[in-house]
Amino acid sequence: MSDPAVTRRSAVRGGDRFDDAVVVEEPIEMRLGGVALAVVMRTPGHDDDLVRGFALTEGIALRPAEIDHIDDLGDGRYELVLAAGVIVDPERFRRNLYATSSCGVCGKASIDAVRVAARRAAPGPSVGPAVLATCIEALEGAQPAFTLTGGLHAAGAFDATGTLVTAREDVGRHNAVDKVVGALAAEAWPIAPPILAVSGRVSFEIVQKAAVAGFRIVAGVSAVSSLAVDLAEELGLSLAGFTRDGGCTVYVDDGRLGGTPHTSG
Repeated sequence: MSDPAVTRRSAVRGGDRFDDAVVVEEPIEMRLGGVALAVVMRTPGHDDDLVRGFALTEGIALRPAEIDHIDDLGDGRYELVLAAGVIVDPERFRRNLYATSSCGVCGKASIDAVRVAARRAAPGPSVGPAVLATCIEALEGAQPAFTLTGGLHAAGAFDATGTLVTAREDVGRHNAVDKVVGALAAEAWPIAPPILAVSGRVSFEIVQKAAVAGFRIVAGVSAVSSLAVDLAEELGLSLAGFTRDGGCTVYVDDGRLGGTPHTSG
């Protein structure tokens, strides 16, 4: 079976023409009650996980039990069907513009809509920077489409020992997180694994989605944003960036990463 995340296009390098593997980027439309909530550029594959995770991390559904099922309408359109008795006004969540693969909150009506029902993180576990480095190494090994194309982000959920539980790839960083959340939500809510690792930078919305889902530690390969740090402090998440080469830069510790904010490794 071919990989829906990868296609091929003709290219030229150094005067030589060849068939190159490139990542697939296509729109997905998520609907509720017949109303389009959002059009997101994503990589096909695990679309049900994406829709479920998006619904939960955006606060459309407060728990997986509020989602009855997801209908595939074809042509990249999916209908979120809520459980009996769950009533949600689609206009509260409808994005006025499509969201690009690199932008998680584009098109939201107001910044107030970004702060969905994120709970304060539960205490523990204490893992230390070495475990986060192990997570990033494992995440790098769980990116088959990136290996072929060099064009995808990844997110992974890990237990307190740094063992990979679930990983997903997508052209959008936020989509990869939503796919992980959607995949795990059927088993427990808040989700059980405490660590979320992402292959790129950590933005406000990555931290927001992690908090809603129940992660307690967020680690990124690249930089963090000021709002990501502020939200992590507000919600009691531990946050690390530049997690690579055996170390990381700790921005918010909260007793889980071995000390006050510092550069380790």
